[in-house]
Amino acid sequence: MRPNARRTTLADIAQAAGVSVATVSKVVNGRGDVAPHTRTRVQELLHQHHYLAPVFRHTESVQSPTIEVQFKGGLKSYVAETLEGIIDSAEESGASVVISKASHAPHWARDLVSAGRRAVIAVTSVYTTAHLNELARTELPLVVLDPLHLPDSRVNSVGATNFAGGLTATQHLLSLGHRRIAYLGGPAMAVCNQARTHGYRAAMEAEGAPVPDAYVRPGEFTYETGLLGATALLSLEEPPTAVFAGNDEIAVGVIEAARARGLRIPEDLSVVGFDDTSVAQMASPPLTTVRQPLREMGAAALRTALRLANGEKVESHHIELATELVVRASTAPPGKGTPTPG
Repeated sequence: MRPNARRTTLADIAQAAGVSVATVSKVVNGRGDVAPHTRTRVQELLHQHHYLAPVFRHTESVQSPTIEVQFKGGLKSYVAETLEGIIDSAEESGASVVISKASHAPHWARDLVSAGRRAVIAVTSVYTTAHLNELARTELPLVVLDPLHLPDSRVNSVGATNFAGGLTATQHLLSLGHRRIAYLGGPAMAVCNQARTHGYRAAMEAEGAPVPDAYVRPGEFTYETGLLGATALLSLEEPPTAVFAGNDEIAVGVIEAARARGLRIPEDLSVVGFDDTSVAQMASPPLTTVRQPLREMGAAALRTALRLANGEKVESHHIELATELVVRASTAPPGKGTPTPG
């Protein structure tokens, strides 16, 4: 909204709808004693005129801010652990959190404002220019966790040092003596996946290790990507002796694909994951992985959302937290059981 733009009033809506101000007030406050066709007409006008109830225009009047947290897809370990960080930080801050799946229905941002939300945190959700414009019209701040696309200047985001993580994971495998190292990742256009891929390639190039085209395979951040991708890799004429997976779920799929071929982990194939979710610790064998500080990322997103909701400025629109390698039992020097094509 432009700084000097005149805000639409209830009287404006009432005049346009041909009803009383009291009727419009009932619709805004969710009262039930309004005819359905009248309610629909008034709601359409409220949306058209970008009407925001005064109680939600002035943030200082809200004592306990409510933040909407949206996520896309299933409630997987990655999402669950970031949500824990958000919830714990909200409890410490005295804020409230409402968790929902991203739908982006028409006027979704305006509906969030009408429901009293002060900011939105998106976990693994995709926001288009149209979504950002809708948020801008409502002046509802957005914080994206681990953005899939390059951060828009209007979007605040929190991520991790994905390039450094990819570099460290690959260097670990190289230090063990591996040279035939493959990378199985997530969506090719995802920023986090690109950064991990670049880290992998940088480590391989620095060591003078070749990277055949067939050794780099994008997919989804799912178990199925690991299962299918590893099956293809292990069928190559010169299969890899180690696989760096774009996340822990992909890594577990790789382990299963190797077992199906009678290979042992790590004697015959070393595997490194990314994230260090509970999946990594429960894997058999326990998974060497790159730890993303998921709970800390969630907490940072919540703190950023609260600052923006209070009208404060933040130092940077993108925050990156450090990753670190966690070595467990799924990696070892290449042994006599080096994979052979099937």
